[in-house]
Amino acid sequence: MLNVFTLANGRLAQQEIESLDDLAEALTRVKPVWVDLDAPTEEEKGWITQHFGVTIPADAVDDDLEESARFYEEDNGELHIRSDFLIDADRVLDERGPRNVRVAFILFSNVLFSIHGEELPVFRLLRLRARRIPALIDDAKDVLLKLYDADAEYSADALEGIYDSLEKVSARVLKQDVDDQAAGEALNAIAREEDLNGRIRRNVMDTRRAVSFMMRSRMLSAEQFEEARQILRDIDSLDSHSTFLFDKINFLMNATVGFINITQNKVVKIFSVASVALLPPTLIASIYGMNFRAMPEL
Repeated sequence: MLNVFTLANGRLAQQEIESLDDLAEALTRVKPVWVDLDAPTEEEKGWITQHFGVTIPADAVDDDLEESARFYEEDNGELHIRSDFLIDADRVLDERGPRNVRVAFILFSNVLFSIHGEELPVFRLLRLRARRIPALIDDAKDVLLKLYDADAEYSADALEGIYDSLEKVSARVLKQDVDDQAAGEALNAIAREEDLNGRIRRNVMDTRRAVSFMMRSRMLSAEQFEEARQILRDIDSLDSHSTFLFDKINFLMNATVGFINITQNKVVKIFSVASVALLPPTLIASIYGMNFRAMPEL
């Protein structure tokens, strides 16, 4: 899917492109600031090359790229950035679970090109804001910064969701008479939140690296540079929350495992008492077997 975004009265205007003619017609009216390619076909990539002179790399959204291949600038002025964006499955009701999705950005001739394999909540959030709030975006660099800003905010909301989930787990685990089923459900919930917290931490770390690269590239205006610094400050504040949540997760995990051990020890104690009570007949049977006639005691 190919979408072209232009600025109209200070707001983003979106147009879905279904053919090469649609793209040519859109470009005759006004130059776009953002071209979004959601799971693009080879044909759609060819349209971009034909009209903008930008070649979409074959490994644009690969996950195994080194850092030097994720942030770089071409001789022709193309700026390439590859970043991870979070999908919190519980918030979007996605059965595939939370995950980090790789997005490739190409900034060229004041047009931002974004390539990704699936729809992202952060992108949808920015589109809604940019249509409602005038003067939110002035150029392509603003689009990229606003995406990173929305990504940090989305990560913060996901952390709040973890806080709420762990509070519910705490209420179940720390009450009396926790049975094996309740303990197992608690461990499952704790493991899910630990996985999500790890993905959030990876996401904000990746966002920090991308924003820092933009600041080092000297491509930002003074106002944009200050906005980038604010994004980094927001990310720094998220780190402490993520660390606290890891500690809380470890505490709840240890407490739950401790309750399971206590329950198991009670069961073992019962069997130990039973084995002691049955020791005399067991001892006699082990000595004489079933040969009752040879027992001198009889």
